[in-house]
Amino acid sequence: MFFCSSPTFAPVLLSPQLLLQAYSSGSFPMADPEEDNQIYWHTPVMRGIIPLDERFRVSKNLRRLYKQQRFSIYINRNFETVIRKCQNLRIQDTWISDEIIEAYIGLHEQGFAHSFEAYQEGKLVGGLYGVSIGKAFFGESMFHTVTDASKICLVYLVEFLRDHDFKLLDTQYLNPHIEQFGAYEIPHDEYMKILKDAILI
Repeated sequence: MFFCSSPTFAPVLLSPQLLLQAYSSGSFPMADPEEDNQIYWHTPVMRGIIPLDERFRVSKNLRRLYKQQRFSIYINRNFETVIRKCQNLRIQDTWISDEIIEAYIGLHEQGFAHSFEAYQEGKLVGGLYGVSIGKAFFGESMFHTVTDASKICLVYLVEFLRDHDFKLLDTQYLNPHIEQFGAYEIPHDEYMKILKDAILI
């Protein structure tokens, strides 16, 4: 069900330190619901990247919506709710197991995992979360209950990363949702060069 080559089983309990080591080495964990949420390390041969330069694309309609500020955007206001809503989005086949949630909450408490959240009338209606190391941000998942709320969070995330001189926005695998923003794939070796430069800054 996953678009990667030869994922490796993770026989030990996840911890924030183990996650940081994995991301810094080009890998990330995903649970397989078809195998009782057994966790595998994924190291894709081709890695999805969202560009932070002029190649990042935003449709005219979405840009107009973003400028209208119909959503209130917050960072890290309710990280756990965001990750649990991402889990519930596709509860039958999600890679976000309870063990993964607890590990990422630990990362968040240590300042390495972050959520970008969209609100309307005080209600959380969309968001995304990911991991930040140095000048690299590793996007994990997103959700929305109002149309375009998660897309608005992504546009805000890119602006935030640009403002803070980030060098990498990793999206792991491509899908039609993120391809519309100009996301593309690069080989693992090229990815590792960019990653090392980004996390050592």
